[in-house]
Amino acid sequence: MGEIIKVGMADLKTCKAPDGLITLGLGSCVGVAMWDPLSRIGGLLHLMLPDSKAINSPTTKIEKFADTGIDEMVKQLIVLGANRSRLVAKIAGGATMFQIQSRNDIMKIGERNVQATIEKLNQLNIRLLAQDTGENYGRTVTFFPETGEFHIRAIGHDNKII
Repeated sequence: MGEIIKVGMADLKTCKAPDGLITLGLGSCVGVAMWDPLSRIGGLLHLMLPDSKAINSPTTKIEKFADTGIDEMVKQLIVLGANRSRLVAKIAGGATMFQIQSRNDIMKIGERNVQATIEKLNQLNIRLLAQDTGENYGRTVTFFPETGEFHIRAIGHDNKII
């Protein structure tokens, strides 16, 4: 068993097996695990918002958004030695943490994060193998590029591996 590397909010880390990656407290945020199963090089992105174009600020971290964060993760994985054509992904999070009575889609941030993540992966031809998204509870996720296992823990729910 290698080291477990912590990924913060609006953060991205990459590693090689046997190391793993963990991010805590995915509410409406989405955790994107991506890896090359052959080289066992992987990354975990903790994204907070769907679209960087909606925020016009050069100081904003690219890891905060689905569109720019996923692009950056692909770049970093390739630099580490992953093969672009073999990259696959799993996602978790995107919960509706607050029940707000609103017809305004801007409040459905979790749902929008999941949708933007799936659209970006499709655009890059990265196959989404599994997801544990939506619902109304937060998740802590641990990803192991050695096996591709994405461990999901949530208070009051059974632990699962996708």
